[in-house]
Order: sequence, then C-alpha cells, then structure tokens
Amino acid sequence: AQALVRRARRDARSARAVRGERDAAALLRARGYSIVKAQAAASYPVEIDGETVLAGLRADYIVSKNGARFVAEVKTGELAPSITTAATRRQLLEYELAFRVDGVLLVDGERGRVHAVAFPTLRRR
Repeated sequence: AQALVRRARRDARSARAVRGERDAAALLRARGYSIVKAQAAASYPVEIDGETVLAGLRADYIVSKNGARFVAEVKTGELAPSITTAATRRQLLEYELAFRVDGVLLVDGERGRVHAVAFPTLRRR
C-alpha cells in the first residue's frame, strides 16, 4: 500500500513538472523569447586528484532574445521556483558556467513568472 502511495505521489509530481514545462514554453514565447532547444545537453570538465571527468547536465530550454542566449530552467511547486532554495541556486549557477550563455532564467510556469538571475561575482572575472 505504501508503495502505491509513493508511486502516486511521484506520478503527480511528474505530471505537474510536464505541465509546468509546457506552460513555461508558452510563457517564454509570450515574453518575446525564442525557443532554441528543449532539453539541451552540455558537459564540462571537472578535475579530481589530477584526473579529468566530464560532468553532464540537461537544461529545460535554451532561449534567445535580442541576440542574447539564456538557459531557462522551469521549476514547479512551492520551494523550487525560489532562488533562496539552495539546490535551485546551485543548478542555475552550474548552468551558466556549463552552457556559456549570457544569463539564466528561472521560470515559474505555474505562477506565470520569468525571473532573470545573475551571479555578479562571475562577471567580475
């Protein structure tokens, strides 16, 4: 019985995420962004004890607007769409570094919000 409840919760979260991504694409277009790629993959090198390992990741969207390119990450739920959520903040920072874009967008499709996120310490390098 507990397994069925866990599976039902997981399926509900998955359906919510799919709806959020679909709604986010429409929201981004309405805000003037063009979808360049959905489920975009990238990798970057990480050295550990002198050995290089490629770290791979996947972003929800690469979008463009006025000649600039952005990673757009879609989040749903109560906590994930907030930049104060550590996991979300780390993910967006990793995306900006790995995808070498002009910026990152945090998209809350459920609430119809697109937030431009900047990491000023990266700009000072």
